[in-house]
Amino acid sequence: MIPARYAHFIFSLILSGIMSFLVSGIATYRATGMVEDFTALWVASWVSSWMLSYPSVLIVAPFARRVTNLLVRQPAAQ
Repeated sequence: MIPARYAHFIFSLILSGIMSFLVSGIATYRATGMVEDFTALWVASWVSSWMLSYPSVLIVAPFARRVTNLLVRQPAAQ
């Protein structure tokens, strides 16, 4: 098992992988349609986009967390 202190890295890896997979699939389909080598094009697009999305999530997540905390009402202290 991976130590808990690395959870944010694993979470970011999984989130960026899933999101880049979905977005690259949609973008590839819109650009090429359902061509014969669609899967190969999609995977190539996904790998290159994941290489950018993982570090992006690591950088942007703290900012997104702060903005979320500003927008969401915190529970009253008991």
